[in-house]
Order: sequence, then C-alpha cells, then structure tokens
Amino acid sequence: MDADPALIRPVTAEEVRPLRHRVLRPGEGYDKTAYAGDLAAGSVHFGAFAGDRLVGIASLYREGRDGGPGWRLRGMATDADVRGTGFGAALLAACVGHVGAMGGGELWCNARLAAVGFYKRAGLEVVSDEFDLPGFGLHVIMAVMVPAA
Repeated sequence: MDADPALIRPVTAEEVRPLRHRVLRPGEGYDKTAYAGDLAAGSVHFGAFAGDRLVGIASLYREGRDGGPGWRLRGMATDADVRGTGFGAALLAACVGHVGAMGGGELWCNARLAAVGFYKRAGLEVVSDEFDLPGFGLHVIMAVMVPAA
C-alpha cells in the first residue's frame, strides 16, 4: 500500500499521542507523549491515514534553533507495517508545504542517525555534530530553508 498525499491531514495533539507512544516512546509512560508546545499557538500536527487508520504522524512547532525564528519538526513516526511505502515522505512534504504557506523559513529537527538518509532524500542537511539524547541514542540536527509559497 503506497501513501496518497491526499490522505495527509491536520489532526489534534491528542490524536498523535497513541502513535507517539507505540513507536517513539514504547517503554515510557503515556504522559511522556505530551510534548511541550503541542498546544501552543502556531503548532500543527499532521496525520497520515490508510483508510480510517492513523499510520503516521508529524508535529510542527514555531521554534527556531537557538531561539531564532523557524519551525521545528518533532515526533515524526510511522507504524512499522507501512514504512517504506511513502507515508513518511508524504507527511514530510505536508510539513514543508505548511512552512512554505506560512511564509517559509528554516525547518529543522533532531534526527536519529537511522533516519538521516530519509531526511536527506527530502532535502534536509546535517548541520551539527552527533549528540546523544539519553534513552534515545545518537542524533544530529538536520535543517532546510523552505521558501515562501
């Protein structure tokens, strides 16, 4: 099953939490799935759907690196059974499109090393040295400048 970009739509912060828990924080309490900024003005959450089933998520926050302007991508995840079928790419494209529609700017994320190739294929570049997020492993910061649409 391949992703249809039309099956990407905004969802609520509450709707992303079960998939965050299952994919990103399976060994932690459900309370760890509520991220700072989830309900902040300007934050948006996207869901990828296979029929009625939510199979992928991504959250965007108005948060620049080092306190400057920009957009932070966080909590991006897809169910294991749909990985490699385009749902993640469609979610990331929706995030880039949203940033462009909102006037553009830097889009960045903390990327797990295993995901660097995925983000590079979408045009993001590594902009930091590797660093360890305790409990989550090695990461790098990746970023791309998104032009205004």
